Amino acid sequence: MKKVDKWFLIIVGLLVAAGLLIFLSAAMGLLVRENGASFGSVVLKQILVGLLPGLLLLWGVSKVPPVFWRRNAFYIFIISLAVAALVFVPGLGIEHGGARRWILIFGQSFQPAELLKIGFVIYFAAWLSGVKTRAAEFKSGLLPLIILLAVVGALIIAQPDTDTFMVFFVTGLVMYLAGGGKWRYAALLFFVAILCVIALAFARPYIMERFQTFFNPNADPRGASYQIHQSLIAIGSGGLTGRGFGQSIRKFNYLPEPMGDSIFAVVGEEFGFVGAVFLIFLFTAFAWRGLWIANRSADTFASLMTVGIVTTIVSQSFINMAAMTNILPLSGTPLLFISQGGTALLFALAEAGMILGVSRHIRK
Repeated sequence: MKKVDKWFLIIVGLLVAAGLLIFLSAAMGLLVRENGASFGSVVLKQILVGLLPGLLLLWGVSKVPPVFWRRNAFYIFIISLAVAALVFVPGLGIEHGGARRWILIFGQSFQPAELLKIGFVIYFAAWLSGVKTRAAEFKSGLLPLIILLAVVGALIIAQPDTDTFMVFFVTGLVMYLAGGGKWRYAALLFFVAILCVIALAFARPYIMERFQTFFNPNADPRGASYQIHQSLIAIGSGGLTGRGFGQSIRKFNYLPEPMGDSIFAVVGEEFGFVGAVFLIFLFTAFAWRGLWIANRSADTFASLMTVGIVTTIVSQSFINMAAMTNILPLSGTPLLFISQGGTALLFALAEAGMILGVSRHIRK
């Protein structure tokens, strides 16, 4: 068996190391917020539920040949849909903050949307590689994408989790174009998506509130704009090189979810512009090397699957960072490899393992 791509493995290793360092610092906010009672348990859970099994999955999945994923694409997608639907089962699905996005398994919360992302990418890659040049036709390329997004959207938006659905949409669109889809069809779908978002904003007040906060982050600094207002203060106070590791002030009593959505603000405050740019560089390098592997794969399915995984991870991460700097409306998506969330870290590492598996079979 050929070796995995060492440069991609190094980039993933740097993201994991940086993520653990940043998470440990962000978790220090619990020492003040909750008298330190849950600091140890939160860190231990991130390591035991996310990091260690994730690294084991990365190693195991990297040995799985792409042909396995292609042969079982339909079954993987169906299983991922079924698991995602379990959030609506009483007694199994967990409701938090008005949303049902988690299920409880052996006392641990699990977010099925992360598994569904993988199922979606594998199945759509299998479809596009099957139709080949006919992907440029409406009925063979764009229509299947619309149907897949509608099926996935019915589950994800009902939770509700519009931020995660945005990641599905971006991933599907990029895969469609990479598979030979037409730009004018993609532009049409993008335009329709904007109209749907506008309609959804009128139907769901919290989405409209996010847009209002985006256009005027100082309008209600103690209410709707509080999170983005505090995030911008934290990032701005970091200056060029930051306050230093563990020295963030905003993570203690100001930033909502300093270990979750707002963790990039902690990066900006503690490591400054230099640290934030380095983190962006790591995700950019992840995208570059991942697409390099996709471009050198002799198998169309493996190439498209890699493009899909890279887009899923990088788009979600950049959406988070853009939201925390008010480049995009506020989002609840975690910063992969960095934010709290064992499920997200576990599957991000598994997806990285799938790309490493593809790298074993590329043209040198």
